[in-house]
Amino acid sequence: MDHKRELTSVDLAALEAELADFTGAKLDKAYLYAEDDLVRLKLRDFDRGRVEFIVELGDVKSAYVAAADHVPDAPGRPPDFAMMLRNRLSGADLVRVEQFEFDRILELEFDREDGSTTLVAELFGDGNLAVLDSHGEVIDCLETVRLKSRTVAPGTPYEFPSARFNPLTVDRDGFLARIRESDADLVRTLATQLNFGGLYGEELCTRAGIDYNVPVEELSDEQLDRVYEVVSALERQLREGELDPRVWYEDGDTPDDGGDPDRRRVDVTPVALEEYEDRYSERFGSFTDALDDYFHNVQREEEVEGGETTRPDFESEIAKYERIIEQQQGAIEDFQADADAEREKAELLYARYDLVDEVLSTVQDARSDDVAWADIESTFAEGADRGIPAAEAVVGVDGSEGTVTLEVDGTRVTVDAATGVEKNADELYKEAKRIEGKKEGAQAAVEDTREDLEAVKQRREQWEADDGDDDADPDGDSEDEPTDWLAEPSIPIRKNDQWYEQFRWFHTADGFLVIGGRDADDNEQLVQKYLERGDKFFHAQAHGGPVTVLKATGPSEAARDVDFPQSSLKQAAQFAVSYSSVWKDGRFAGDVYMVDPDQVSKTPESGEYLEKGGFAVRGDRTYFEDTPVGVAVGITCEDRTSVVGGPPAAIEGDVATSIEIEPGQYAQNDTAKRLYREFKARFADESFVRKVASPDLIQEFLPPGGSRMVEK
Repeated sequence: MDHKRELTSVDLAALEAELADFTGAKLDKAYLYAEDDLVRLKLRDFDRGRVEFIVELGDVKSAYVAAADHVPDAPGRPPDFAMMLRNRLSGADLVRVEQFEFDRILELEFDREDGSTTLVAELFGDGNLAVLDSHGEVIDCLETVRLKSRTVAPGTPYEFPSARFNPLTVDRDGFLARIRESDADLVRTLATQLNFGGLYGEELCTRAGIDYNVPVEELSDEQLDRVYEVVSALERQLREGELDPRVWYEDGDTPDDGGDPDRRRVDVTPVALEEYEDRYSERFGSFTDALDDYFHNVQREEEVEGGETTRPDFESEIAKYERIIEQQQGAIEDFQADADAEREKAELLYARYDLVDEVLSTVQDARSDDVAWADIESTFAEGADRGIPAAEAVVGVDGSEGTVTLEVDGTRVTVDAATGVEKNADELYKEAKRIEGKKEGAQAAVEDTREDLEAVKQRREQWEADDGDDDADPDGDSEDEPTDWLAEPSIPIRKNDQWYEQFRWFHTADGFLVIGGRDADDNEQLVQKYLERGDKFFHAQAHGGPVTVLKATGPSEAARDVDFPQSSLKQAAQFAVSYSSVWKDGRFAGDVYMVDPDQVSKTPESGEYLEKGGFAVRGDRTYFEDTPVGVAVGITCEDRTSVVGGPPAAIEGDVATSIEIEPGQYAQNDTAKRLYREFKARFADESFVRKVASPDLIQEFLPPGGSRMVEK
């Protein structure tokens, strides 16, 4: 079976809802990889941080959000099309993601103060990307299209292809009438007349229990009703986001299950398919994650099949980015020096206010009497000869610009002779602020380059790990030896920022996410935005505790009920009591209650008042009595490098090393420093600890109040 290379209309219908979750993200930068027909949109999302949106328009036609380490390195000099995108979209908000009708066309609309811009990605035929202004006129496009049926060209209104029949929105009568018009068999009718394509045409036949090749004219009313029912069920799945994204492999097991190590990925779908029930599939939390995994790995598989296994020159790429960072940091220092110089000039004007005011008043009086600029300059020169301080300060007069240059306490300052001291100083302060704005832009550019540098290092590490696995164990008979991270002389930094890191958080030993508030604002946000059906709400039976939420699903997944293991419930309860006033009071245990989301409300009863961060809980509660406090802080080194903290039973299995703490006599910042020194002593690579586990980062995971390390 060949690799899937293009998204279907059903795929885009599923993708539309997922990508809509990214509305509000700001576009940072756009890239065009001309040789690969690939457009990359780098965005910043408030909850998720960096978001990399990929649109492929060549042999592969797809759209998805990619992991940072799957993103190609930035190309060299950006082509005109990429520069146009940056000029139109930098700083713009993504406000709309929409599939056009039931076609393989995706619209991305961005808004900025100076207007809106829409990108139209055509994921069919030769592929194309058109950029439209707020009136729907084409600003530019990758490919100019001039057909009898439509035109896509700069300076003309964008013309969509003729609207296709949409089987997901038509009513029952219209659906059945469309089928009855066909003189083909059922599968061909679904694939072509109803635009489902071959795979989903077969899938719908299978779900309806009807043979593919039955002619439409021979279908009974009951069979037609079954076809409409399965199509309606698919429509509900896509509309409500009740997806089950899968990456499908060739027949048989995957390498991870002891099967053929050369087993290939062959398809990716937003829902499970009965047509593929005999194939192995890998499930994903979101369809865009599945697409990213599929298309990234298919490219690598094809490179291996084609013999393209030459090691990339990672070192040259790394050296290039390091040079760029050095240059950018030099520019930042220059901007800061220039801003400081302008601010110093403004302060000098105020420090020598009387002298500067005398010079400006002299010039203004002379000009009101129509005295020539040359004569004014001569007057100042004569005054300087006589030792007049104000005249001595004047080192230049420029009549063409209307300015006077003064030397004040060894610094030359050029002022506008037509205005006063305050106005001139204000202009200098504004110039300092403008330069600092350029400095901030340069700092953002440094961060972007550092991310690109880190991505190259991660790809090098992954390449070497994969290559090392092949060399060390060509038959796949031996198991990987665990890495002794404490003894490693140099540990690579792996970052993977997550939306929940704005709160307190940990993952239970069973893999469930728990998030808790740091303050009243966080508590408000958790209850109003992140508490969903299927989750569990925990709170200590004590004033001054965090809202704690045991999550059943991720933000991109549909809410569902989960039967949480008792171990996860107990760890969430321990988290809630440990970060409450129970710890701060020096107590070693406290009661915690648990309720469902629909029992938690921000609406008080009549006559009651809820303070900020407060909430009302109604109905029966499940109590965890005398729950012991307990927190461990550790450092992870495998998939990501970072400090983590939470209940000891949840933390200790996922870290290279950890330290358990209990209520004690040392303040938060002192405890953080003690843990930092202990971690440095445990790791051979002390610089690694400085980078990922500074005292400030450790302190974020410490409970309020005093603590001490538990001796073991």
